[in-house]
Amino acid sequence: METLISKIRNFLSMKMFTGIIFIGLALLIYGMLYSNVKPETYDIELFSVAQKNIYSPKTVIDEQKSEIEKDKAAEEVPNVYEYKKEAAQNRVALISSVFDFIEEVRQEPSDEGDSAAEGDLPDETGVDSITASGKPKKTIDEQLSSLKEKLSKNTTEDVTKYLPDSVFKSLLEANESELSRVKSVVLNQIESIMGDKIKEEEVQGARKELEKRMTSLSFTKPVLDAGIELGKYAIVPNNIYSPELTKERKQQAMDAIEPEKIFQGELLVQKDQTIDKEVYRKLKLLGLLKSNPTIKPLIGLAIFVFMIVGTLYLHYHHVKEPEEKNQNRLIMISIILLSSLLIMKVIDLVEELDIEDIAYLFPAAMAPMLVRILLNDRVAMIVTIILAACGSIIFHGGVDGTIDVEIALYILFSGLSGILFISNQKHRVNILQAGIFVSFVNVLLLFFLVLMGNGQFTRMEYVYYIIFAFVSGITSAVLTIGFLPFFEAGFGILSSMKLIELSNPNHPLLKKILTEAPGTYHHSVMVANLAEAACEAIGENGLLARVGCYYHDIGKTKRPVFFIENQVNIDNPHDRLSPEASKDIIIAHATDGANMLRKYKMPQEIIDIAEQHHGTTLLKYFYYKAKEKDEDIDEASFRYPGPKPQTKEAAIIAVADSVEAAVRSKNNPSPEEISKVVHQIVQDRLKDGQFSQCDITLKELEVVKKTFCETLNGIFHSRIEYPEMKKQKVKEA
Repeated sequence: METLISKIRNFLSMKMFTGIIFIGLALLIYGMLYSNVKPETYDIELFSVAQKNIYSPKTVIDEQKSEIEKDKAAEEVPNVYEYKKEAAQNRVALISSVFDFIEEVRQEPSDEGDSAAEGDLPDETGVDSITASGKPKKTIDEQLSSLKEKLSKNTTEDVTKYLPDSVFKSLLEANESELSRVKSVVLNQIESIMGDKIKEEEVQGARKELEKRMTSLSFTKPVLDAGIELGKYAIVPNNIYSPELTKERKQQAMDAIEPEKIFQGELLVQKDQTIDKEVYRKLKLLGLLKSNPTIKPLIGLAIFVFMIVGTLYLHYHHVKEPEEKNQNRLIMISIILLSSLLIMKVIDLVEELDIEDIAYLFPAAMAPMLVRILLNDRVAMIVTIILAACGSIIFHGGVDGTIDVEIALYILFSGLSGILFISNQKHRVNILQAGIFVSFVNVLLLFFLVLMGNGQFTRMEYVYYIIFAFVSGITSAVLTIGFLPFFEAGFGILSSMKLIELSNPNHPLLKKILTEAPGTYHHSVMVANLAEAACEAIGENGLLARVGCYYHDIGKTKRPVFFIENQVNIDNPHDRLSPEASKDIIIAHATDGANMLRKYKMPQEIIDIAEQHHGTTLLKYFYYKAKEKDEDIDEASFRYPGPKPQTKEAAIIAVADSVEAAVRSKNNPSPEEISKVVHQIVQDRLKDGQFSQCDITLKELEVVKKTFCETLNGIFHSRIEYPEMKKQKVKEA
């Protein structure tokens, strides 16, 4: 798989290949979900006969019917009137002011000269023609003219336009007593009648009522008629129609009407029933007619797929790993996702055989557990959420364009339980245990869904649910175990479980080190303890560091006696060799080890550690020994070929390797001596630029040094001498 991907990557640019992966994944997911989203359409004509029962695939609002119901509700709302209580007072005040003006005008003197003789004679009407000041009054015509002028100027409503002159003339000619009485009567009647609510259409009736009340009163006919006319004029509507309030009430009535809906699963038309206009309209509204299909579900699916791929892109974009490694992971995630969707589609096809709730057989925890083992929790959770969302679309209960929330919850919790249990497990046998754990979670979740739905189920149906739940969990574990080697080998993934397997002492290479170079084996174990603790202290992969240490000196098995830790009771062979020959043998162990690891098809991370654990450091002992003979000796020829450590784990192992050897060479080192050795070795590596190609920081190096010291102090702690040992020493002395 890696070879094929490398060929494609070489043919295309890195970014183009990544884009093709995302586009291909989006198209494949869209294609798999298309049939579950595309609504079934029917070739039906108006007034034709239905060939089968047709049900609504979704719940929609019937806008047309809703509007009809709202219009009916609005029509039933009566007109709203607003009672103007102040209208009676205003009309009384208006008529009262008319009478006041009449009385005022009656007392106005004439503009012409007067004679005493004329002032002593009454006028023809019997009304005194002399004012209180002794001047002659105006004539009736002059009074009428003055009154009309005042009324038109001084009132908010010009009554002269609506009442004939005869009304005013009659009141001007009336005597003071009668005028006062008619004023009182008219004002009382206006106030009484307008105390009730009067609509526009009730005004005439109110005016007739006033006329009826006043007709029987004892006034002269002209004055009575004038009073009636003034009273009738004053009667106006005080219960006014309010368009705003009416509109508001109608709107409230319309808002109170619940929208008419066509519900999911509703029977639209029965078999052999005639398709009338109403049924045809509903079919058209739901997009079930071939002549009028809807594309909304397809657009919705496109948005859904975009969100899925967008989520994966955001994760891919923020992971700070080499582009090539990220691409491999993306392809692997895509294969796992598509494989799970393919299993869903197969189960969906079986579901059409009317095997109820067979969707719960889906191995929901398979993909999450695979991704968790191969990558990490974060990606596993993303995959779980995506599968739960896709499952809710695929297992839609036979109703296109809908989602099943229950199956989504089932897949989500089943996947999360698989991640939860597998997170702390390091062995493949634990995958099966995780599957059993998932099965129990599935059973609990199914019973939760069944009991929450308050459905009636037989005992056999409960048994089926338990079987489905257990089969789902166990199948998830079995498929995970089956697919895991394929992904580990095909994509070069070094999982925790793979590392545990490589750490087994029965591995051929570890047995080779133990039997052929026991000193190197012991050294490797000690370095592993140091490196693992330091890596975990700075948040790196401690297990990878430990396993890498086990194999980092495998090249020494080719010539074990040339390395000091394997020289037990023998002379040092380097004493008989030239510095150049010794240098070649020592340096060769790094490349020899890498070649041996490649031969055994070990993971690349382990090979890199074997190659990089000495970087390009200088073999100081043999270099200075050679320099004693030749001052012009080339320093570069006494350096390891490298490369320098590329990862934090490799850098820590490189330091741990030197530290362990240096401290072991000392006799009962004190904590101060250990600290000094560790500090010196780290400083030498920094000055020599051995950390220039990895991203380890100075702060992390301080943590590493502290961890090394703590671990070494625990290994080389002071021991108590027992009495027997003391006696033996005395005897020897």
